[in-house]
Amino acid sequence: MSAAQDQLEIKFRLTDGSDIGPRNFPVATSIATLKENIIAEWPREKEDGPHTVKDIKLISAGRILENSRSVGECRSPLCDIPGGVTTMHVVVQPHETKPQTDPKQSKCACVIL
Repeated sequence: MSAAQDQLEIKFRLTDGSDIGPRNFPVATSIATLKENIIAEWPREKEDGPHTVKDIKLISAGRILENSRSVGECRSPLCDIPGGVTTMHVVVQPHETKPQTDPKQSKCACVIL
């Protein structure tokens, strides 16, 4: 394999249409590593950025990419043009917030007869 085939140039498209990258990544790079890179490079002016790898879904060629797979395993022969830039779409999952319950409010009701 040539050096060009050992690397992929990838840019990450955010939901507002802006991009992170493009940057070159070895084909052996895991999807989890790509997500860590996105977290590190997330634009500071954007609110609701991801905090962990689990907050991000990466989509390429219509498929959600699994963290344990490598970039090379996720390549699509139809979408990846040799020497071109691969675009992966980034979806940030909303943070789960547990509703605060008032300990004074009881869900039980007693009926006295």
